[in-house]
Amino acid sequence: MTAGLDYPDILRRATLGLVREVLERTAADGLPGAHHFYLSFRTRDPGVRLPLALAREFPETLTVVLQHQFWDLVVEAEAFEVTLRFGGAYERVRVPFDALTAFVDPSVPFGLDFTQFVAAQAADAAERQADAGADAAQPGAGPQPAGAGGEAADVLPFRRREE
Repeated sequence: MTAGLDYPDILRRATLGLVREVLERTAADGLPGAHHFYLSFRTRDPGVRLPLALAREFPETLTVVLQHQFWDLVVEAEAFEVTLRFGGAYERVRVPFDALTAFVDPSVPFGLDFTQFVAAQAADAAERQADAGADAAQPGAGPQPAGAGGEAADVLPFRRREE
């Protein structure tokens, strides 16, 4: 984490916004051309609603496909709902965007892996915890103004070199 900016969370929210917008357009206008979506999500997350048989069959994750047989897609700020056909039965599913683990449109191809954000957030939390422990171990240590102490980043590899 840099200067209080939680980049993994900012990026996660932005990409979830992209998925939300795509689903909103699909709910309003249908799927254009050959577009179709694979949406994978954690089935035990808060707010997920699945038929009991599906929850038992897929206790961790489930991937649904929005292509030919989906109905009544409703997109809210925090979740989407859709009716899908599972084994001949029509079932309503509700998925909070925070439960998504992947979004793929294989017709383009385009995909997003949301599991990377969980790993990045865990790494940031571990770094914050380690930094807090190091600060507590040093007498008089605490927050310092930007640029005070610490290490400087080597920006030479990123500079444009004149030839």
